[in-house]
Amino acid sequence: MRIIAGSRKGRAFFSVPRKKTSVKPISSRIRQSVFDMIRPWLTGSVFLDLYAGTGASGLEALSRGAQKAVFVELDRACVRVIERNVTHLGFGEQAVVVRANVLSGLEWLKYHSHEGFDIVFMGPPYRDEENLPLHYTSKTLELAAAGNILSPGGLIVAQHHMKEPVAAPPGYGIYREVKYGDTLVSLVRRAGAADAS
Repeated sequence: MRIIAGSRKGRAFFSVPRKKTSVKPISSRIRQSVFDMIRPWLTGSVFLDLYAGTGASGLEALSRGAQKAVFVELDRACVRVIERNVTHLGFGEQAVVVRANVLSGLEWLKYHSHEGFDIVFMGPPYRDEENLPLHYTSKTLELAAAGNILSPGGLIVAQHHMKEPVAAPPGYGIYREVKYGDTLVSLVRRAGAADAS
């Protein structure tokens, strides 16, 4: 896997051995398209990568001008790979890697960004080990809203299976959805949020 654009364009980064995890990283095609869409929010932003996996989204954000990225991942093998990638790409001063269960609540993330996160990316797993759908997206959106972790003009990018029903929590709305095969990317914002400049 490689960084697509920005200061680390073309640089390879490490993935997690399939034997150690069932994590499926965001594809380069989807990553390219998503980052084209969120470009107005990126420069100088504080980026949150939930269910971070290999850290691909947060690393791409840092390469493209985010000032800070916080990676949250529960899987130990993934956490080790994210830490390795951060060091390998020279982002040690801009990155925070935390091993935590996203579904246990997100209020604690305010410690890492008192003003809230400008971009929150979430790519929860679609299915469990028995191939049953997990449907974590709406719950994670609810936790993000309850924790008040989004900055006033911020954006949530939710990657999920197209058949997963997703609802924005009260005070938030889905303002754009883009389909990629069986994947849907929903862009969620606070109701009445102004466009990024």
